[in-house]
Amino acid sequence: MHGEHTDERSADSACVIDVDDLPDGLVVTDRDGHVLSVNRAATRLTGIGWDQAVGRHVRDVFSFRDHDGRDWWKWLDTYGGLPTRTRQPELPLRTPGGQEMLVAARLVRRPERGGEIARVVITMRDAGARARLERSRADLVSTVAHELRSPLTSVKGFTATLLAKWTRFTDDQKLVMLETVNADADRVTRLITELLDVSRIESGRLEIHRQVVDVPARVQKIIDGRVAAGEPEGRFLLRVLGELPETWLDQDKIDQVLANLMENAVRHGRGTVTIVVEPNQWGVTVSVRDQGEGIPPELATRVFRQFWRGNARRRGGTGLGLFIVKGLIEAHGGTISVQRGPEGGAEFRFMVPTGTPDFA
Repeated sequence: MHGEHTDERSADSACVIDVDDLPDGLVVTDRDGHVLSVNRAATRLTGIGWDQAVGRHVRDVFSFRDHDGRDWWKWLDTYGGLPTRTRQPELPLRTPGGQEMLVAARLVRRPERGGEIARVVITMRDAGARARLERSRADLVSTVAHELRSPLTSVKGFTATLLAKWTRFTDDQKLVMLETVNADADRVTRLITELLDVSRIESGRLEIHRQVVDVPARVQKIIDGRVAAGEPEGRFLLRVLGELPETWLDQDKIDQVLANLMENAVRHGRGTVTIVVEPNQWGVTVSVRDQGEGIPPELATRVFRQFWRGNARRRGGTGLGLFIVKGLIEAHGGTISVQRGPEGGAEFRFMVPTGTPDFA
């Protein structure tokens, strides 16, 4: 076991941490650069195991170089610099194979203040995750600009026309224009609300306010609202299987999840939308099924990403809805997945635990 070689123990420490439990790659060297320890995450990132690295010079094993081809270890210069220097900030570096990683170092000194370097602790992370995040943010800016441009152009155009030529239009013409402005303003409001949800999910600032929630009753309320708005009453079918436990959930966020999944089924599916609510070992399972074309298995991992829009012929929406749904369910400690339903369409299934009440 790697942990037998890599545990850092302190005589006055009550806790022993196995470095193999750390999520980031970790390599420890002596002051000269000879590898003392490698954890599993570093092996996973680089393909270089403990037995291949220990005792060899870090430059020969993990030959990190910057974008200009400079040797990172030489640049780190453990013998030079100020005696108060204790760290090297995280930098994007490349391996000889071209893999890009984010690498940082801590210089451990003995004594701690101004002493000589005893060892170097190097951490590494896959830079691909950061690159994907940056691309995602660029996509977000581009999408937001596109989604805002259309309704704002409409609002500006109609209001300018009405202000300039108010007396030339009939009341019916004015009503059509004002209804369009109102609908576009609602579209902008929805987009801004979704963007705020995305921001809270990504930053981990999503707050859950729990109360007892009757899930079937919330489903029925959303169905009633859609029927009142003009959907055929037979378009939706609610089935409750078994006796449900008492569930402590955030009612507003569960309403948002259910409304989003039902809207998705109506927008991208066909036939009857069936919502099944049933108990499970930990809480409640909810399935939302349609009778459309379904989602190909190769796309199942993409549907919860930002900007996924499903059938291009029925685009609509911003492509953020299912991403938000996943974030809301996970904030409850639950999970969500998509699969082929019993009647061939898509089936979105989420499970949430019973939860516990909030206490002040």
